[in-house]
Amino acid sequence: MTRRVVVTGIGMVTPLGNDLNTTWNNIKEGNSGVAHTTIFDASKFPTKFCAEVKNFDADAFGDDPANWVNRGRHTKFGAGAAHQAVMDSGILDANVDPLRFGIYLGAGEGFQHFNSFMSSIAGGLTEDDINFNDYTTTAYEAFNFERELENEPNMPAAHICAMFNIQGPSTNTLTACAASNQAVGEATAQIRRGDADVMLAGGTHSMIHPSGVTGFNLLGALSKNNDDPTGASRPFDRLRDGFVLGEGSSMMILEELEHAKARGAQIYGEINGYGSTADAYRVTDQHPDGRGAIGCMSLAIKDSGIDSSRINYVNAHGTSTQVNDKVETLACKTVFGETVPPISSTKSMMGHLITAAGATELIICLMAIKENTLPPTINYENPDPNCDLDYVPNESREQTCDVILNNSFGFGGQNVSIVASRFTD
Repeated sequence: MTRRVVVTGIGMVTPLGNDLNTTWNNIKEGNSGVAHTTIFDASKFPTKFCAEVKNFDADAFGDDPANWVNRGRHTKFGAGAAHQAVMDSGILDANVDPLRFGIYLGAGEGFQHFNSFMSSIAGGLTEDDINFNDYTTTAYEAFNFERELENEPNMPAAHICAMFNIQGPSTNTLTACAASNQAVGEATAQIRRGDADVMLAGGTHSMIHPSGVTGFNLLGALSKNNDDPTGASRPFDRLRDGFVLGEGSSMMILEELEHAKARGAQIYGEINGYGSTADAYRVTDQHPDGRGAIGCMSLAIKDSGIDSSRINYVNAHGTSTQVNDKVETLACKTVFGETVPPISSTKSMMGHLITAAGATELIICLMAIKENTLPPTINYENPDPNCDLDYVPNESREQTCDVILNNSFGFGGQNVSIVASRFTD
C-alpha cells in the first residue's frame, strides 16, 4: 500500500454556486445559501426553508436533453459535478485504460414523487379500509416507470460511467451523511492496492421533497427558525435548534501519483489517511462519549502517518444540532488533547447536503490548503460552555494550512474521517 493518491480534478454543484470557484468565494465571504423553500410548497411544514441549488442547467452536461427529463435531481447534480471534475483534470486526454478508471460514489436515493404516491393511496381508499386493486390500478396510471427506476441510488454512477466510458470498479455506498467521505476513502484504498489508477469519487443527493422534510421534521432534527432562514444553521452556538437541509453534488478525480505526474496533471492535494467506524449504539443518536468519532479520527490520523500536531484545521461534521456539536467537540478534545486546531462547520452556510456533504467539505478543505484560508462558522453568536473550541467564528481566517482533517458522522452511527495535505514531492 505504498501507492500515493492525489486529487487532480474537482467539480461542485452546491447551494452556494454551480462550480468550484463560485462556491469557494461564497464560503470565504461567509455568505449563506439558505432561503425559503421553492421546490415544493412547504408553507404547512414546521420547517419552511432549506438550502437549494439555484439556476442549475443539466442540459450542458448531458448527451441529449430529452434523455434527462425523467432523471432525478441528484443524478443531474452528479452529472454536472462529474463533468466539471473530469474536464478540470484533463484525464480524457490521457488515454487511460477504461478498465483502470473506476467510480465510487456516496449517492442517496432519488426524488420521491409524493403527489403520485398520495393520489394512488387516495384512489384505493374506501370508507374504512384500502382496496389494493383500486390502489394498483391508480398507481399504474400515476407513476412513471423511468422516474421510479431513477430513484435507485446506483443510477447516478451508472449514467456517469456511460458519459465517460468508465469501465473499472463501480460502487455506490449509502452510509447516510458519511457516504461521500467514505466513497473518497474507499476509492483511495482501491488505488492504493492497485485495483485502479484513476477513480471518480464523491457524492450527490437531494432530500428536499415532502417525504424527506417530513421524515427529518418527525425526528426533530431540522431547525424551525422560519423567521431567520439565513441564521438558522448555527453550529456550536448555544441557541442552535437543528440542521438545515441542503442538496447538491461534489466530485473529485483521484489519481495514483506517478500516473498523475507522468501526464503533468495539476494536483490540488494528497489524500493521506482514512478512518471508518461504527458507534454500535443507536440509530439516530451518537454515543455520548463520542467513541465512534474518536475512533475514526484516530484511525485516519494513524493511516496518514502524520502526527496530529501537524494538522492545521478540522472541517467539522458540525450539523447545528445540540448533541452532534457537543459530542464532536468532546471527541476533538480527546483526539488532539490540549492542542485542538481551529475547527469550523461550513454547513453554517450551505446546510447539510446529506450523502454529498463529506466530499463537498473535503473539497473546501483542499481549497483552504491551496489558499491558506480557513473557512468560517457563520451565525456563531452565543458561546456554549459545552462547545468551547476555536470555531473560526463568522469570518474566514488567513492562516497556514498544510494538513486537514475532515469529519462526517451519519445516522446509524456511521463515522468517517479523511486526512489530506498539501502535495509535496
